[in-house]
Amino acid sequence: MGREPVGKLLAKYALPSIVAMSASSLYNMIDSIFIGQGVGAMAIAGLAITFPLMNLSAAFGAGVGVGSSTCISVKLGQKDYKTAEHVLGNSVTLNIIIGLAVGIIGLIFLNPILRFFGASDETLPYARDYMVIILGANVFSHSYFGMNAVLRAMGKPNHAMGLTIFTVIMNLILAPIFIYGFKWGIQGAAWATVIAQFLALCYQMKLFCNKNEYIHLHKGIFKPKADIVRNIIGIGVSPFAMNACACLVVIFINKSLVNYGGDLAVGAYGIANRVAFLFVMITMGINQGMQPIASYNYGSMQYDRLTQVLKLSIIWATVIMCAGFLLAMLFPQQLARLFTTDDTLIGMSAKALQIMMFVYPLVGFQMVVTNLFQCIGKVKVSIFLSLSRQLIFLLPLVILLPNWFGLDGVWYSMPASDFITTATTAWMLVLLLRNFKKEQTNNE
Repeated sequence: MGREPVGKLLAKYALPSIVAMSASSLYNMIDSIFIGQGVGAMAIAGLAITFPLMNLSAAFGAGVGVGSSTCISVKLGQKDYKTAEHVLGNSVTLNIIIGLAVGIIGLIFLNPILRFFGASDETLPYARDYMVIILGANVFSHSYFGMNAVLRAMGKPNHAMGLTIFTVIMNLILAPIFIYGFKWGIQGAAWATVIAQFLALCYQMKLFCNKNEYIHLHKGIFKPKADIVRNIIGIGVSPFAMNACACLVVIFINKSLVNYGGDLAVGAYGIANRVAFLFVMITMGINQGMQPIASYNYGSMQYDRLTQVLKLSIIWATVIMCAGFLLAMLFPQQLARLFTTDDTLIGMSAKALQIMMFVYPLVGFQMVVTNLFQCIGKVKVSIFLSLSRQLIFLLPLVILLPNWFGLDGVWYSMPASDFITTATTAWMLVLLLRNFKKEQTNNE
C-alpha cells in the first residue's frame, strides 16, 4: 500500500469493486425488468415506494461497513494488528445487533411507514409484499454488505468481488424461477435476493474464521469496546447520514411525484433511478478501491501518494459519469422500454432520465472527493458534504420547484442540487490540499 505504484494499486483494488458494484446494480435493473414485465407497471411503482426504506436499511449497513473497513485500513497502516482484529470482531457484533433491530422495527411499523413514504391503495400491496421478506432477513443482508467492505480493507478485493458476482448470478437464476415459474410475483424477487445474500454471508464467515489469516475471528474479540465502537460509528456517521438523508429526500420526491403525476410518476422515477444508479454504483466501486489506499497512506503520512490516488479516482469517475450522461441523452426511450410496455410510463421515464442525469459529468468528482474526506477520518467535513446534496440543497428544491414547474420541477431539483454540491465540494478540496502542503512543509 505504501510502496507499490498508485495506479497499479488502484486498478488492483478498484477494478474488482467496479465489477462487483456493476454486477450488483445490473441485477437491480434486471430484477426491476422482471417485475415490470412479469407483474406490471404498478409493481414497478410499488418497488419505487420501497426505496426510502431500503436506503434507510442501507444507511445502517454502510455506517458499520465503511466505519469498520476504514478503521481496519488505518490500523493496518500503523501495523497495529491486535486492534485491527478487535475492530473485525466488533464489526460482526454491531452488524448483528443493528441488523436485527432495523428488521424488527421495520416489520412492526411497515404499513404506516410505507403510507408515509407515499404508497397508495394500488401500490401498497406490492411494496408490502416485497419488504416483508427483505426486512425479515435484514440481519443477513446487513451483515453481508458490512463484512464485504471489511474484506476489501483486509486486502481481499477479489473475494469481495466474487461474492457480489455470486449473489448476482444466484439472483438471476432464482428471480425468474420464483416470479414466473412459482408465480410468486414481486415476492419472488425478494426471496431471490435474500437467499443469495445469506449464502454469500455463510462463505464470508468461513473466510473470516481462517486461522491462517493475520487477522481472523476468534473468541475474545466480539465483546463491544467503547473506543472501537465509537471510532467505527464516528467514521460511519458520514455514509449513514448520506443514506439516511437519501431516505428522507426520496420520501419527499415520492410524495411530490404522487401529487403532480400520480403513481406512474413514481414508477418513472423508479425506472430512471435504476438506470442512473448503475453509474453511481460503478463510481462507488472506484471509491471502494480508493478507500484502503487513501486510508493507509494517510495513516503513514504519505500525502503525495494520497494525492495521486485522488487524482486518478477523479479521472476514472468522470469518464464513467460522462458515459452515463451520453446514454441518457441519446437513448432514453430505449432504456425505459426495457422495464415496461406501458407507453405513458415509457415517456415519463425517458424524460425523467434525461433531466436527472443532465449534470452527471460533474457528479463523479463530487462523489470521489466526499469519499476522500471519509477515508482520512475528516468526519465533520464528510458529514457536511454528505448532507449538502441531499438535505441542504436537494430537499428545499424538491419542495419549492414543483410550485412553479409542476412535475418537471421534481426532476429539475436533482441536477440543480448536483451542480451546487459539486461547487461546494471543489472549494472544500482546495482547502484540504492547502493543509496537506503545509503539513508536508512542516515535516520537511
